[in-house]
This record gives sequence, structure tokens and C-alpha cells, in this order.
Amino acid sequence: MQPLSEKTIRSAFVNASRSETKKLTLPENFATLDWDNLEYLGWRDPKMPQRGYLVHSNAAGQTRALLLRSADGTRKRSSLAMCDMCRDVNIPCYVGVFSTRRAGQPGRDGDTLGTMICSNFECSTNVRIPPPKNAIYPDPMVVVAERIELLDERVNSFIGRV
Repeated sequence: MQPLSEKTIRSAFVNASRSETKKLTLPENFATLDWDNLEYLGWRDPKMPQRGYLVHSNAAGQTRALLLRSADGTRKRSSLAMCDMCRDVNIPCYVGVFSTRRAGQPGRDGDTLGTMICSNFECSTNVRIPPPKNAIYPDPMVVVAERIELLDERVNSFIGRV
């Protein structure tokens, strides 16, 4: 992912009002992000923990962002779930339900879309964990490259559905 400015991020939201984007708090580590190892930028707002943000730049260079709402508390933390973005069942993090208003008139009419995402948006890190070398995957880095590509496609697809 190419480095993004605060202004670019705030103007990229497809389903948030100006007042909502004005209130967003960027991640604490924004100045030191490793953009080369991110397929999307996702974070929870420290001032409003039920709120999350997802920012993605597609292959055409278009940056789009989503305002998400966490449904924490609706599931037991001990229950296992698979993230719809990184799709790994062996990930070392909790997966939560997030919903988002659709863009445009459908969103203003109350239409939403939900998905399961790593609760702290660790997908870019998770897809880079190499699988054990075995007969099926003699080169784990090939698997990692495929996971990275698929994560990018899934995030782009989700934003497109919104």
C-alpha cells in the first residue's frame, strides 16, 4: 500500500458524513506505519472503541475508506471464527463482527452490510505468517504471496459491495 496522508484518508470515506470523518482519530502509530506490509489500513478509534476504520487503495490507485461499527459482546470470545478478509483459522487473534452503512441513499435509508474481521485489523500481519513447509507447499513464501493477493482482492470486493 502506498503511504497516505491524513487529508487523503479523511476524504476517502464512502459511507461517513463530514462530521464523522472530522471526529476520527488516526492510529497512534500513523507516523511510523510500515506501508509496504499493509494491504489495507484498519484501526479501532481509541476515543470510540466500537468504531473502526478501513482504508484501501486499489490497483487503479483509488483510495476508499469505510466507517465500521463493532458488534463486540454479541459472541463469546472463546468461540472460534474465521476472518472474511485473511481467511485463516489458525490466526492468533480474536475475530469480531463489524457492520457498515452502505454508501449513498441505501445507507441513508438504513441498509447495512456486515462481515467478520480480525478485531484489531491484523490481517496484513496474519497473511504473512508462512505455513509449515510440507509436500503440498514446498515453498511457504509462494503461499504467503498468494494470501497477500487474495486479501487485497477480498478487501477491494467488500468495499465495492458497500
